[in-house]
Amino acid sequence: MNGLNMKFGWRDNFMDGLRPVRELENFSEINGVRAEIDAQGLKHKELNDLLFHLVKKGAREISIKNVFGQRYIGSRIFLPDAQDKVKIDVYNFPGNDLGVFLGGHYINVHGNAQDGVGNTMDSGQIVVHGRAGDVAAMSMRGGKVFIRDNVGYRTAIHMKEYKDKVPVLVIGGTAQDFFGEYMAGGKVILLGLNLKKDEYHKAHYIGTGMHGGVIYLRGNVEEHQLGKEVGVRQLDDSDWEVVTKYVKEYCGHFDVSEQEILAGKFQKLLPVSSRPYGNIYAY
Repeated sequence: MNGLNMKFGWRDNFMDGLRPVRELENFSEINGVRAEIDAQGLKHKELNDLLFHLVKKGAREISIKNVFGQRYIGSRIFLPDAQDKVKIDVYNFPGNDLGVFLGGHYINVHGNAQDGVGNTMDSGQIVVHGRAGDVAAMSMRGGKVFIRDNVGYRTAIHMKEYKDKVPVLVIGGTAQDFFGEYMAGGKVILLGLNLKKDEYHKAHYIGTGMHGGVIYLRGNVEEHQLGKEVGVRQLDDSDWEVVTKYVKEYCGHFDVSEQEILAGKFQKLLPVSSRPYGNIYAY
């Protein structure tokens, strides 16, 4: 405990009293490549310590039950063989930064997720059978994220591409303000499936500061809802190939009609400059 905590009697509810992995094994069962964790009563570091411990013992299909706010799930799983993948099913409600820095693994969330889903994700896939909070896919540089319902503010902020990696984010519902803010790369598809007929998307300042990548938006949006750094274009054949491919994947995860979605009105948002604030830099 540091001096500040000693003076005021504060406790770190996340890090105080952490138990070693040997005491946490009672929260898990492993049978070959399959394992299960009961996360009730585990702090987020304990849960991630136990998760990585099971992976080192050979588990590759892991179910985590009773998750209520534990953070950073899946973030520390690095395996020497890049082809060696782990599939994680998360039940209930993971905390912030689910899959942060995810390196090629697969996470299914059977419930809602909080802020920062896929933060700086490198590769792999996250599927959320519910909604997600703010800054989903922040700085994501590879892999795919599918979210069934709505997302919060600043989704896809500073998403980027890296060499041959192109991140993909598909959202079934709508988004809050600053959607796609400062995007530098990647593909984002916003479907608006829970909007009523002729209802407009919720977000304002869409694509503010955007200087790379593309947003495909299904449904209606007013011009004043867009950032001044984006322009609106019609989809060409190559765009429809992209949209069709990822809408089909979305439908495969959530059992909805591909034909009904693709029959909707789509528009493409592109940056009008690769350096929108260049005139205010000193170099």
